[in-house]
Amino acid sequence: MKYLLLFAVLAVVWWVWKKRQRQSERPAPRPDPKVENMLVCAHCGVHFPEGDGVRDEGEDYCCAAHRSAARPGSR
Repeated sequence: MKYLLLFAVLAVVWWVWKKRQRQSERPAPRPDPKVENMLVCAHCGVHFPEGDGVRDEGEDYCCAAHRSAARPGSR
């Protein structure tokens, strides 16, 4: 009976030790990626991140083709 009790105590100690070891090995949470403002294309109306667009004369465009298409006399 005393060996069964000793085995149970050792099992609990081992289980607690393993649980703490797993918690310390977890990687730190990654920081959120940079948040960008969403803009609306002046030509087609699609929403796009500020870093992906083209700006011309105070207007925002989703691509260079829409910027040139929106200019007067481009057709």
